[in-house]
Amino acid sequence: MELHTFGFVGLGLIGGSLAKALKRSFPDCRIMAYTRTAKTTETALSEGIIDSICSSTADTRFAECDCIFLCAPVASNVAALEQLKEIVSDDCILSDVGSVKTDIHMAVERMGLNGRFIGGHPMTGSEKSGIQYAQAHLFENAYYILTPSPGTPDAWTESMRSLAASTGALPIVLDYKQHDFATAAISHLPHLIAAALVNTVHDLDSKEELMKTLAAGGFKDITRIASSSPEMWEQICLTNSDNIVDVMNTFIRLLTESRDAMQAGDGNAIYKMFEKSRDYRNSFSSSGPGNFKKTYRIYCDVLDESGSIATIATILAKNGISIKNIGIVQSREFEEGVLRIEFYEEAPSRAAAELLRQQKYQVWER
Repeated sequence: MELHTFGFVGLGLIGGSLAKALKRSFPDCRIMAYTRTAKTTETALSEGIIDSICSSTADTRFAECDCIFLCAPVASNVAALEQLKEIVSDDCILSDVGSVKTDIHMAVERMGLNGRFIGGHPMTGSEKSGIQYAQAHLFENAYYILTPSPGTPDAWTESMRSLAASTGALPIVLDYKQHDFATAAISHLPHLIAAALVNTVHDLDSKEELMKTLAAGGFKDITRIASSSPEMWEQICLTNSDNIVDVMNTFIRLLTESRDAMQAGDGNAIYKMFEKSRDYRNSFSSSGPGNFKKTYRIYCDVLDESGSIATIATILAKNGISIKNIGIVQSREFEEGVLRIEFYEEAPSRAAAELLRQQKYQVWER
C-alpha cells in the first residue's frame, strides 16, 4: 500500500517532528494539517513542514489522505475521529502518536473503525513541547510501537511498519493492552517519580534554597522529565490510571521495604536491593529479547575540554570503527567515564575499547 498524502491533527513536538521526518524521507509527499492554534500551522506552512492548512477536522480535504496522524491530546483525538470517519476514504489509514492506547482503541471500536486504525507510539520526545522544538531526526533509533486494531489488513500494518522505519525508528507491533501496561512501568511511573522527587526537594528546601543550589549532576539527570508538559501528563495519568496504579503499588511496596530495612539497620537487605537493581540495570545495554536490538556501549575518561570528542572520533575513524552515538555524560556521579560511546555491534565496541586503552585512555565497557 503506497502512502503519499498525509494528514495531521496537531503539530506539537511529536507531530511536527513526524511531519519533518516524512518530508525528509519522502520529499514529494503531500502533508496537510489542522491545529487548534492557527499560528502553529502558519509556522509549519512557512517552514515547508506542511503543504496546506485545513480549517478544521471536518475539512473535506482530509478525504485526499492515504494516512492521517492524530497528534493532539486523547480527548481531542477522539473528537477528531468522530468527524474524520465521515470524510476519509475506506482506504485511509488512521493512526495516532499517543503514549496511551486503550482509550483511543475503545473509541475506535465504538465508532466501528476497527480494521482501519493502527495506533502508534514513537517512544521518543523531550521535556520541551511545541513545533518550535520539532526535529526530523527525533525518531532515529527510537522504538515506534504499532498497535493495529482487530481486522486490520496485514498489508496496512506492513505499510506503517515501513513508514516508521523510514524515519529511522525501530518499529514493533504489540497488542494495545500489552503496550499500556509496559509503558506504565517504563515511562509513566518514572515521570510521576521525577515529579514527586522535585516536589520533595521543593517542600523540604530552606529559605536560602540550599538544596536547589546543590541540585546538579545525578539529580538533574533523573528529574529532567519533570519539566514535561503538565497538560499532557494529566491526560496520560487519567487515561492509563489502572495500569499506572498497579505498577505504582509495586513501587510503593519496594520503597517501603527499603525504608523498613534502613529503620531496622538491615544492611543485608539494603545491599541485596542495590545488587538486584544494579545487575538488572546493567543488563539493559547488553541484551534484548525478540525484536529489541542490542546496544554496545563504552565509557571513556577524558578531560572536559575543547577537542576531546573530536580526538576520540578521529582515532576510531582512522581505524575504521563506526560510531552509533557519542556524547558527554552530564555528571560523573553515577558513571565512571565522562564520554559515552555507542556502537551498532559488539566487535567494534570491543575493538574501540582496546584501541583507546592502547592510547592510554581509561575505558569501561557496558
